[in-house]
Amino acid sequence: MNIFTRIFPFVGWFSGYRGNYLQADLISGITVALVLIPQSMAYAQLAGLPVYYGLYAAFLPPMVASLFGSSRQLATGPVAVVSLMTAAALEPLARTGSAEYIAYAIVLAFLIGAFQFLLGVLRLGLVVNFLSHPVINGFTNAAALIIATSQLSKLFGVAARPGHHHYETVYNVIVDAIAFTHWPTLGMAALSFAVMIILRRVNRKIPNVLVAVAITTVLSAAVGFEKNVKVDISSIEAPEVRTLISEYDVVLTNKAEAEALRSELSMDAESHAAAEEGVCGSCHSERDLALFGSKEGGSITVPSDQALALHHSAGIIERFISELKERSEHYQDELKHVQLSMVRTPGEEPRFFLRGETPEGVEPEKGIWRLKVSNTPFDKSEIPLIGGGAVVGVIPEGLPGFSMPKVNGTIVGQLLLMAAIISLLGFMEAISIAKAMAARTHQRLDPNQELIGQGLANLVGCVNQSYAVSGSFSRSAVNLQSGAVSGLSNVFSSAMVVVTLLFLTPLLYNLPQAVLASIIMMAVFGLLNVEGFVHAWQANRFDGITAVVCFFSTLFFAPHLEWGIAIGVVLSLGAYLYRTMRPHVAELSLHYDGSLRDADRHKLDLCKRIAAVRFDGPLNFANTSYLEDEILKRVAELPDLKYILIAAHGINEMDASGEEMLSNVLDRLREGGYNVVFSGLKEEVQDVMRRTRLYEKIGERNMYPTQAMAITAIHGDAHAGYDEKECPLIKVVPLAKEA
Repeated sequence: MNIFTRIFPFVGWFSGYRGNYLQADLISGITVALVLIPQSMAYAQLAGLPVYYGLYAAFLPPMVASLFGSSRQLATGPVAVVSLMTAAALEPLARTGSAEYIAYAIVLAFLIGAFQFLLGVLRLGLVVNFLSHPVINGFTNAAALIIATSQLSKLFGVAARPGHHHYETVYNVIVDAIAFTHWPTLGMAALSFAVMIILRRVNRKIPNVLVAVAITTVLSAAVGFEKNVKVDISSIEAPEVRTLISEYDVVLTNKAEAEALRSELSMDAESHAAAEEGVCGSCHSERDLALFGSKEGGSITVPSDQALALHHSAGIIERFISELKERSEHYQDELKHVQLSMVRTPGEEPRFFLRGETPEGVEPEKGIWRLKVSNTPFDKSEIPLIGGGAVVGVIPEGLPGFSMPKVNGTIVGQLLLMAAIISLLGFMEAISIAKAMAARTHQRLDPNQELIGQGLANLVGCVNQSYAVSGSFSRSAVNLQSGAVSGLSNVFSSAMVVVTLLFLTPLLYNLPQAVLASIIMMAVFGLLNVEGFVHAWQANRFDGITAVVCFFSTLFFAPHLEWGIAIGVVLSLGAYLYRTMRPHVAELSLHYDGSLRDADRHKLDLCKRIAAVRFDGPLNFANTSYLEDEILKRVAELPDLKYILIAAHGINEMDASGEEMLSNVLDRLREGGYNVVFSGLKEEVQDVMRRTRLYEKIGERNMYPTQAMAITAIHGDAHAGYDEKECPLIKVVPLAKEA
């Protein structure tokens, strides 16, 4: 592969490209787009972003990832796990759906892209091996359940209070659903499920997601599924509700002012900490002067210890903001549970009474009205009320602009860890899918090039208002099944998204959000893999335990998903270190089939004069004392021992500590009157011995290619003058001679 093709891998698509391939790629691209468009909107909702940001993420990233990646069928774009991780990373930093939240999501995509790109350029794709399969399986199964249950509130049409842990939120949703389920919303979700399941069973080539979206959107528009009105607060004939609204607005206003002050103090603290002379020009109010010092010559002179004072002040404000957040959540919970009935009087504006408290003799209209509560204060002249189900609403027409949000370095620092975790998880998902398809298409796959492609997709995408993306299993499968030949299919998919953004967004207004929730739930059911736990347990019990612990810890700590992964990684590395420190050491004897095997495992008799010890693993600083102890243990257990054979064919490397240990053990055993011989030493290990002169110390006459040859050479001398009736190794001698 020449340098030009390595930089621009898409050039290789056109080698031997034919006219019918273009038709196949076009059809595949359109087919994938029919799934991509509704899925991307659903996943943006899962990430806590307005749905149209999913379309932005489906615009450039699929095309860029395909152009610069190594897989020709991998379909990149918004995916469930990365969307969930994005929401988990941003939830502590900003209000869901706010301008700050959106800006942080774009910055997070940039950091993820930069991390992936650097790993690819530096050829460090193997770093993903730190995430073992049991950890990924445990996390993925837990994430699938978290994703599915996170959509329950939209499925039932309720707005439950979020808890500190995800399971608390799910409990609140179930409690609210029992009392306040919006049945038309649940009906739309049920219809969507039915359409997708039936069409999938009839023919998997039918775009079942698109059909479900089309049917429910048309039905929503026809029956007036969305019923929203805005009224003056005086139209709400419930004094307690009006009081709640006013008190809620006061709390939100105080919270916004406190957050602004916190941000200002944080910026000032950074400036003061960086300034050697203690001069700051970023404080802009008289309040700042009172807090920070006196103004001189257009700047503010601050004592050297003011940075600490500012941080202390910011901490006090943080606690105040936390208290206000709890109060606002309490008010939100109460306001969301308010149920109103509408009363219309001819010639007058409609009035709203608490349900069950309408005046006697007045018949309210059918239906229940609720307050639409957001994280911003109410406009008293336009209180939003909801009488129907939630729909996607207005999607801005046109393509997103090219820009990057401005955020301070503190936020970037807080996002770095999650960016690294998401980038590795996203890449593992993408490369696993790409490998599965490469096995079927016989393509050459380069993991480092795929990292570059995924990294560039996120880097370029975030400049165009995209949040983090990765490879999608479902859309990649559709791409492959529909006959995609090259990455041009993903270019055509991106083109379809462009057409949608330019001309078709008004058609999506009435799409019920419950349908997007059903799309997400259908997609993540494929992530559930119970067999993975069983397989891990059968392969290695500790791996099975790791998978289960990672699964339950991820569920418990959600929405802080990074803890589940961290616990899984620590367990995996701990198991690896334990196995490295205590590798298997076997004492060998003659098996019934004529081979030398582990005497303890197969219950074989041992020779009293020869101890044949096999060490399975690298000989390094972590386990040298363990091998030494095992050898000396055999010496202590066999009083008639004369020869020790170290079967070294399982030792594939040796460091300085291992070499030093062997040298010391050799001296001790020889001083004790024991002979030591080796068999099966690998050339790499012999090289170490030669460089340190241990090879000369052992002596070439004490090294043998095979165990049988070693036993043949030493058996006679070992048993000289010693009568061992029926020595279990005696039959090895003729076998070695025959060989």
